[in-house]
Amino acid sequence: MLDTRELGRRPGSQRKQTLSAPAPADLGIEVLRVPEGSPVDIDLRLEAVMEGVLLTGTATAGLEGECVRCLEPIRDRVEVELQELFVYEESDTASDEEDAGASRLEGDLLDLEPLLRDAVVLSLPFQPLCQDDCPGLCTECGARLADDPGHQHDEAIDPRWAALVELTQDDQAGDPADKRSE
Repeated sequence: MLDTRELGRRPGSQRKQTLSAPAPADLGIEVLRVPEGSPVDIDLRLEAVMEGVLLTGTATAGLEGECVRCLEPIRDRVEVELQELFVYEESDTASDEEDAGASRLEGDLLDLEPLLRDAVVLSLPFQPLCQDDCPGLCTECGARLADDPGHQHDEAIDPRWAALVELTQDDQAGDPADKRSE
């Protein structure tokens, strides 16, 4: 919660603020997130306007997760732009049906967490990759293809012919000298 009392509800008055806050729980998506409690650096400008307080700024945080193709760990940083109008509780704008989703001040306090959560989650890639051309894992054995680019397997045998392959392997396994002496 940020205190806006210093602005005094005088349109045109503004204040800049830099702060570092611990990241809330579940800030991100399943495979890429800001670790809970890690620092989120926030640079803000709060400006009083007729309807409330206009907040603009940026937030920067570290990310941790895993590649969706090869499951390698990912460590990165995210920087998001923030901009939101927080309307006064008693404002006419706050009662309009079209602004039902507008953020509201609670007294002189504004809650930054929903705005931060929306901005961070919407900026994350839907399927994060460790590198743009990540080849992923082998579908047969699960080996990481980036570590072994020439990775190959023998051709799969049609299960209908598997019994014949076993017969030829048995013939090759037997010693040809034994067959001559019989």
